[in-house]
Amino acid sequence: MKLNELSDNPGARRTAKRVGRGIGSGKGKTSGRGVKGQKSRSGVALDGFEGGQMPLYRRLPKRGFNNHRFRARYQAVNLGRLQLAVDAGKIDPAEPVDAAALVASGVVRRARDGVRLLAGGELKAGLDIRVAGASKAAVAAVEAAGGSVTLLNAAPAEG
Repeated sequence: MKLNELSDNPGARRTAKRVGRGIGSGKGKTSGRGVKGQKSRSGVALDGFEGGQMPLYRRLPKRGFNNHRFRARYQAVNLGRLQLAVDAGKIDPAEPVDAAALVASGVVRRARDGVRLLAGGELKAGLDIRVAGASKAAVAAVEAAGGSVTLLNAAPAEG
């Protein structure tokens, strides 16, 4: 393939409508904008404006709380990625696998507020994994492979 043979998929680009080019084009005079008024001009911002009535988005109550400032941000790691690192010899199955080991092996770049284990992919090696969080499917998959998952600083169960 050569650079001059590259082309978009059929239908990926649509030819632009040429507006304001005479009555015979079908898009002449008002260029498909109807007639006079604010909406026929450029730079119109009418979204959400209800003619002076209190707009719907301000009539409805605010609800909920988003703790984005202090939220714990976990680094997600899939089981398949762990298996690749074990196969490549970057992770020793005999040693416990924690956030520091994952960073040292290059599986994650930074641990953030902890590592969360997810069940994507397949794990064959029996690993002793120590992470901040893990999905139920991931824990089941690790235990099925002969390993164990220890949750660090897990919140105590209420009740």
